[in-house]
Amino acid sequence: MGGRVSGAAGALADELPGWVSLLRAPNPGPMTLDGTNTWVLRAGPDAPAVVVDPGPADEAHLAAIAAHGPVGLVLITHGHADHTEGAPRLRELLGGTPVLAADPAHTAGGPPLTVDSAFDTGLDVRLLSTPGHTADSICLLVAHGDERVVLTGDTILGRGTTVVAHPDGHLGDYLSSLELLSTYRGVRALPGHGPALADCGAAAEFYLAHRRARLDQVRAAVDAGATTAFEVVEVVYADVDRSLWWAAEWSVRAQLEYLGVEQP
Repeated sequence: MGGRVSGAAGALADELPGWVSLLRAPNPGPMTLDGTNTWVLRAGPDAPAVVVDPGPADEAHLAAIAAHGPVGLVLITHGHADHTEGAPRLRELLGGTPVLAADPAHTAGGPPLTVDSAFDTGLDVRLLSTPGHTADSICLLVAHGDERVVLTGDTILGRGTTVVAHPDGHLGDYLSSLELLSTYRGVRALPGHGPALADCGAAAEFYLAHRRARLDQVRAAVDAGATTAFEVVEVVYADVDRSLWWAAEWSVRAQLEYLGVEQP
């Protein structure tokens, strides 16, 4: 889910590694940008693919994913419907391939994901616990040979900033997750929406600076007399289309909670 900043969070990746393919779902919109990115990773022509975020329940999109079979594993970065809705149908198309997420509600055919999860795919896939956008948000650090990528879900987007989906999302957790991702300098970021980025660490630092600036704006709005999340949105997000203020209010509630401001 996108936020207020409309430009890229950093330099775009010149190209994807040869073992990474992008299938973009046909669900563009203000919160999904060009659509949900479904990533297909494969160590070699005879290796099973790893699919990350099946996306919406669009039959043509799911058929396109299945055409990249054999698929050994489907992984979910977080439970929002634009990433997960198509997972049950995709599992049917793939003949029961495990679908794994941190949240058991989105897991089928195996145990929920943890930082200790291990996979036999020919790729080095490591889970990074990155709550904040949602409580169940994860990122995936994947290595093949001397190349590495970080699949960031909605924790870092290719364009714009993400929403902290209060009350499930938590700003303190989100800032800690960005600090973790800032250590992956020079590693490509493959986001849940928008274009791939050349440097995950640089994008995370951009996001951290943006969040800190936004917190200063929220403090100023409260000091000037704003008493509700909506009143803060009216000031801080005045230049954002009002149709998106509901999403901005999520983030503002998370910011007010983080600042210790009581909310009605």
